[in-house]
Amino acid sequence: MTARPVRVLVVGCGHMGISHAKAYHGLDGFEIVGVVSRGEKSRRALLDALGADYPQFSDFHQALAATTPDAVSINTYPDTHAAYAKAAFAAGCHVFLEKPLAVTVAEAEEVVAAARAAGKKLVIGYILRVHPTWKRFIETAQGLGRPLVMRMNLNQQSSGEKWQTHRALMESMSPIVDCGVHYVDVMCQMTRSRPVRVSAIGARLSEDLVPGMYNYGCLQVTFADGSVGWYEAGWGPMMSETAFFVKDVVGPKGSVSIAGVREDEAGSDDIEGHTKAAVLRLHHAALGPDGNFARQDELLDCAGEPDHDGLCLLEQALFLDAIRHDRDLTDHVDDAVNSLRIVLAADEAFRTGTTVSLT
Repeated sequence: MTARPVRVLVVGCGHMGISHAKAYHGLDGFEIVGVVSRGEKSRRALLDALGADYPQFSDFHQALAATTPDAVSINTYPDTHAAYAKAAFAAGCHVFLEKPLAVTVAEAEEVVAAARAAGKKLVIGYILRVHPTWKRFIETAQGLGRPLVMRMNLNQQSSGEKWQTHRALMESMSPIVDCGVHYVDVMCQMTRSRPVRVSAIGARLSEDLVPGMYNYGCLQVTFADGSVGWYEAGWGPMMSETAFFVKDVVGPKGSVSIAGVREDEAGSDDIEGHTKAAVLRLHHAALGPDGNFARQDELLDCAGEPDHDGLCLLEQALFLDAIRHDRDLTDHVDDAVNSLRIVLAADEAFRTGTTVSLT
């Protein structure tokens, strides 16, 4: 007997909303019951991308009441995440929630508590967790010994509509918070060690921002096993197109780097390039009797990796599997809260000029 499709309400019709809607539209296990956005233009863009027509709504709460979905996909700006997710759980829905989970740790914990109280699934959009190359990157790094030195950045030179989007995101959080949760989560998976302290630097490089916001930041996190990591993120028309994509991990036994992205192939604001890997370069530190390297570097081919829409399809397949087979997502949601705690501590560290203890 074929299971009834999971009826899903798609909230937010921007880039991520469109990609996730494509997944729901293409997967047999989902049925879209409506799309929600305040702007008719963005709703129309999503429907045109699907080549289909679904009920349209401009108000989330009205849509939730009218469609009575089984699941809600929340792809809006971060400052609405917690409220929308809690409303969805109160209505008896499962929730897919784009990162970050919330804008404060307290709100994130409320969302997790609401999911558990409702007995519903909560999947957070940590797209790198379903990426086959990034999973291989993490596994390879775990074999380099301890401690690890993890160096990562994702700077984005943006103009036009993309700069408008970045400014809208920065009405609620800085780049090192919004994007940082992905890469701090990767660091936590690599070390599986407790983060103990966080520091950060930052700069406000544009006056075209809400008061008190900064569009460049670099966080530094220290783990209990002695591992350290930094993550750098900057958004805006002033950012450099040089070395905007660094993903590099060093341990006692060697290093591994994502080496397949070239700055001359795509701009730093190209979202497809944010998850591209293509090649991992594995370096072995062992020396031979002559004092030279005993082994040559290895190039680990990652050809055939999914594009952005393909990764969103994998995320939604995971969401469907969790609903259908009642998967335990405790580690998934706890890790999401943990990574948010670290990047928000970095924001605090920058604003106060102090190192923040997480112990």
